Amino acid sequence: MEYSVVEKVGEEWNRFSMGDHFEKGQHALLNEGEENEMEIFGYRTQSCRETLCLAGSIFSFGILPLVFYWKPAWHVWANCIPCSLQEADVVLLRTTVSVSLILYLAALSPEHLDMGWLTFLLQVRCIKVQKIRYVWDNLEGQFRKIGCLEDWLSSAKIHLKFGSGLTTEEQEIRRLICGPNTIDVEITPIWKLLIKEVLNPFYVFQLFSVCLWFSEDYKEYAFAIIIMSIISIALTVYDLREQSVKLHRLVEAHNNITVSIYGKNAGVQELESRFLVPGDLLILMGNKVQMPCDAILIDGSCVVNEGMLTGESIPVTKTPLPKVDGSVPWKTQSEGEYKRHVLFCGTEVIQAKGACSSPVKAVVLQTGFNTAKGDLVRSILYPKPMNFKLYRDAIRFLLCLVGTATIGMIYTLCIYVLSGETPGEVVKKALDVITIAVPPALPAALTTGIMYAQRRLKKRGIFCISPQRINVCGQLNLVCFDKTGTLTRDGLDLWGVVPCDGNGFQEVHSFTSGRTLPWGPLYAAMTSCHSLILLDGTIQGDPLDLKMFEATTWEMVVSRDDFQLKGVPGCAMVVKPCGTSSQVPVEGIAILHQFPFSSVLQRMTVIVQEMGGDQLVFMKGAPERVASFCQPETVPTSFVSELQIYTTQGFRVIGLAYKKLEMDHHISALMRDQVESDLIFLGLLILENRLKEETKSVLEELISARIRTVMITGDNLQTAVTVARKSGMVSEGQKVILIEANETTGSSSASISWKLLEEKKHIACRNQDSYINIREEISDNSKEGSYHFALNGKSFQVISQHFSSLLPKILMNGTIFARMSPGQKSSLVEEFQKLDYFVGMCGDGANDCGALKMAHVGVSLSEQEASVASPFTSKTPNIECVPHLIKEGRAALVTSFCMFKYMALYSMIQYVGVLLLYWETNNLSNYQFLFQDLAITTIIGVTMNLNGAYPKLVPFRPAGRLISPPLLLSVILNILLSLAMHIVGFILVQRQPWYSLGIHSACTVQNDTISKLTISPTAPVKNGTNSVFTNIFVLVLVVQLSVCLFILFADIPELYRCLDLLCTPVLWRVYIVIMLSSNFIVSLVVEEAIIENRALWMIIKRCFGYQSKSQYRILQRALANDPSWPPINQTSDSDMPECGRGVSYSNPVFESNEDQL
Repeated sequence: MEYSVVEKVGEEWNRFSMGDHFEKGQHALLNEGEENEMEIFGYRTQSCRETLCLAGSIFSFGILPLVFYWKPAWHVWANCIPCSLQEADVVLLRTTVSVSLILYLAALSPEHLDMGWLTFLLQVRCIKVQKIRYVWDNLEGQFRKIGCLEDWLSSAKIHLKFGSGLTTEEQEIRRLICGPNTIDVEITPIWKLLIKEVLNPFYVFQLFSVCLWFSEDYKEYAFAIIIMSIISIALTVYDLREQSVKLHRLVEAHNNITVSIYGKNAGVQELESRFLVPGDLLILMGNKVQMPCDAILIDGSCVVNEGMLTGESIPVTKTPLPKVDGSVPWKTQSEGEYKRHVLFCGTEVIQAKGACSSPVKAVVLQTGFNTAKGDLVRSILYPKPMNFKLYRDAIRFLLCLVGTATIGMIYTLCIYVLSGETPGEVVKKALDVITIAVPPALPAALTTGIMYAQRRLKKRGIFCISPQRINVCGQLNLVCFDKTGTLTRDGLDLWGVVPCDGNGFQEVHSFTSGRTLPWGPLYAAMTSCHSLILLDGTIQGDPLDLKMFEATTWEMVVSRDDFQLKGVPGCAMVVKPCGTSSQVPVEGIAILHQFPFSSVLQRMTVIVQEMGGDQLVFMKGAPERVASFCQPETVPTSFVSELQIYTTQGFRVIGLAYKKLEMDHHISALMRDQVESDLIFLGLLILENRLKEETKSVLEELISARIRTVMITGDNLQTAVTVARKSGMVSEGQKVILIEANETTGSSSASISWKLLEEKKHIACRNQDSYINIREEISDNSKEGSYHFALNGKSFQVISQHFSSLLPKILMNGTIFARMSPGQKSSLVEEFQKLDYFVGMCGDGANDCGALKMAHVGVSLSEQEASVASPFTSKTPNIECVPHLIKEGRAALVTSFCMFKYMALYSMIQYVGVLLLYWETNNLSNYQFLFQDLAITTIIGVTMNLNGAYPKLVPFRPAGRLISPPLLLSVILNILLSLAMHIVGFILVQRQPWYSLGIHSACTVQNDTISKLTISPTAPVKNGTNSVFTNIFVLVLVVQLSVCLFILFADIPELYRCLDLLCTPVLWRVYIVIMLSSNFIVSLVVEEAIIENRALWMIIKRCFGYQSKSQYRILQRALANDPSWPPINQTSDSDMPECGRGVSYSNPVFESNEDQL
């Protein structure tokens, strides 16, 4: 049975207000509250409307279907009438970015099942939206996403309902409703790609132009346009086909996996993964297993490589979902992330260990495109649509050119009708004006700069899956960086350990000294509190864990029979001293159970057993978090100051703690909160995380170009501040203000405090710290950037909820954000976007995927599969790619503007010249058109983009809009200047004594054509000097000018006859050169003295009181005039604990209110 539906996508350039007139039941929200929320509208087809549309299609010679193809919503409105979703056979969807989808409902019924009266009840109506299936729920009156288990299920229900598998009947019904567990990316046939490309409005207009040129015997340029179009279409189709094939190969293996499942009646059986359904009980056996779906681990533990999702090939330990009584949904029952119980599709199970020799079991959670890998593939297939103002302005300007062409058509009709021309000739001349005023090459010309920039980026090892975002790179004014692995090196060096006892911290033990750390709980914690695994005889895991374990010189083995005699369970991981270790009173330590590290919880815990000894609990994590689980008397009173000593020097600090566990507890029955309590603090592990060599110079380059830099990290706040100072993100003399916000507790409301973070300068020759009190300096220096705010993820969350009015002010100077969870990183990027910043995000892929997708420009430094969700991926694992990307973005943007100006002036100059010649019912010859269109314009269009980006980032961004005062003024002034030159030449040539309306001389051409030919070279000359281009482009300009001058002074009758030119006196030709030179000089002076004079525009802005409308600019002006900002050493409370929750913002995404000059 065919389950697919017809889907058609078309972009709506302007929002349409559907649903305003809809009654209840005719309009609903799909995926309400999620990122991909859509509005859905119900329609029912009407036979009479379909008949009228069919007639219109026939009488319009196919134009109406073409319009419907470009505007899908119009097709629905013309053929259907609104109705309730219950009755609809067609639905129309609208996303937040106005993309319309027409979906035709399909009916599913289990025809192959003999289920009697149930067959009617199981007939469902479904739609498929971007590969996700939705079915109509009659009870709820809405479409519901299927292909996944319900979120409301508790862990007890999951164990009870799915712990013994599904029956065969249940599997069949679920397969029918949910569809196959496949991630199908079909290879699009070439003919489909070809038709889609050919039906692009740009090529349709080209087809119209080519047909018109053939009717006028303008074959040469028509053939040239056909050849260029065929090459362009062929290259585009080839690229799209290659992308389709690559994506197909990426997911092809996913659909051909054989798995073992346990059925309620059938027992263990093998089947192809495409037959899996949510609720199936998977049996995982062996190692190196590819997950074909998302599944909840309910029995046993697994070690998984999640590089496809996170970008880091670091083994992650997965633990079974605990069987907790109650009705709390399983995702929210634990304090940490539910993901530690989920095996994600596309990841590799490196090791599967069952409890007590039983197999590892997992319940299928999601299938197909609902899975983690499916979501990744969908993000590639359906990227976030762009709404960059450059392209909207280009459409508007094209409409202006169409309006200009309409005026020219009316003028042409009047001239030629009054002169008595035949109707056919009048129509040809009128239509010709359209192809002159609206150059067919203009839309393509605006993208050529992007294509060349993409090639240059590829040479630098920067790959782009969304070329249109290259232009957005040129507008970036804020870049966020992850710290670990991005600003700092991936590897960590173990610097030392600071043990502690009841009296306080002891002396630092340095591992480079050669001395052995004395045996004790701290030593035992270093040997066993980790998530390392033994795979093919090699220890693998997190680099931090590896460094810590290697420092102990112990070894790792799997439990043997002799170990089991000493109370160690089978298959447990055992660490034991190697032969070189001495004076260790234990034979080894068995790791019985792990509570894996979570970036949300900021800690990990293990339960271990000494051979023949006690069971112990060890915890490792962020020092502040670890200390909060310890008995207060075991935490040294100097804990905060000791921690600050190392974090201010940029060290990464890990806290360690332990306790003895009562033996009467069964380990599998212990909950995490039971284990993680009343611990004894052991000490601090000090690791060194050094800056990458390129970091400081790159950040200095960005800051000197007035591009804000922000650090978003999951590390300690003080460490982040130190790294920010060392890297130059916070320069010398700039101060850091620490913001701490506390949640509502009991009767007290939420509070926020502002503390000046004093900079400690460690002096080598004296054992003391010098402090600099800079409170007075802050109050005296209120310039932007003289201070920076630093806060952690917890404070960010509290401020977002309870101090929402302060959040934009804090973000204006917020530079350091520490202890940020992946979700908080995404939220922070979005908050910056709300202030009208163009935000870039650079990360190594680990925990940064959400922020990379949310940012205007995401740059991944990881080559793992997760990087395909980021628009840009750099092969070079450092941040040098960021300034290169911005430079190329600016180059592409500026080149697009220059190309726009050139094409606009070229069309307007030709338009004016042709209309002047029409006054005399004359026109340029085909070869004159060919010389201008092909030899001059096309060559310039190709070579203008060949030059690379300017090597230095300057402090000024290019304009982000085509319709900006300087650019419009440049185009208008040059059009007026060219118009004046045309008219002067047109009048002067008719006053020459040798001028005659008759045909004479060997050239046999009417004399008026000289004016147009001699004026046309001013366009390339003028625009060539508009920007500082070099190399090939300048050479082309020189050659073209030389050719024009050669033609002007050649006196070669055959050449003049070929070009339909008239030989004129040499003095007149000198006059022409003088007019051209005057045009060039005036244009150059206007451009340099007015258009490109930034100081002049700043004066004009001040005179007219213009101020930027960007939110961050408005805030900058407000804060600069606020003497009480920033508050220092103050604490304030929130009067309304929930204030700010109702505040709504509009996310500009690719929009900006800033009018750049």
